[in-house]
Amino acid sequence: MTEAELLDDNLGHRNRVRDAEYIAATEIPKAVEGGVSTVRREPLAWSGRTARSEQATIDVRFVVTVAERPGTSFGDLGNDAGQATRCYRYRLELYRYTSHQEIDCPPVAAPPAPTAAPIPRLPDDAKKRLTAALRTATPDTLEDSVRTAFPEKHIIVDTVTHEGALVAAVGVPAERDCLLMVRAPGGAIESPGYDAIWLEPGEMGCRTGLYVSPPR
Repeated sequence: MTEAELLDDNLGHRNRVRDAEYIAATEIPKAVEGGVSTVRREPLAWSGRTARSEQATIDVRFVVTVAERPGTSFGDLGNDAGQATRCYRYRLELYRYTSHQEIDCPPVAAPPAPTAAPIPRLPDDAKKRLTAALRTATPDTLEDSVRTAFPEKHIIVDTVTHEGALVAAVGVPAERDCLLMVRAPGGAIESPGYDAIWLEPGEMGCRTGLYVSPPR
């Protein structure tokens, strides 16, 4: 397998919304050393994101240095001792496998390094926050109590009172990140289990229904 194809494989099938710069910063190894070769990968340009009908593109320059004996295949050529440079454009789409094509290498000596903005997630103390909110909430104050505990705009909140129990689900749907907790009529607070497949697109998502009316 060529180095270009190997990166194609590594980038693989996309199942999360990510912008191209984040992928370039976190999923493209900068250097790989083999027994007789060293491969340097340099992201040169990036644009777009993997969301619905959108597409992310990333241009990558490969610089392969090969020792005295043949060691690696690169592009359509096998390389003996020396150095070879090739550039490829990778196209990434949501729920599609990555594809690539060779392009002319632009005259960029030192490309800027891509940076990765933090991915929105539930906070590390989410369980502590939700437990505290449930402990003091009443059926009338439940929704406000949980939303006050989770003011972050990227976090969804769903609450319901069911057969005397207070039920709350908080999460980040795009990341399939979900915390479900229940305060029983007797006051005990628990985190009931659920099948993670129910968080996938087209399924129930992070809702109180995971407890109240789970899929069958």
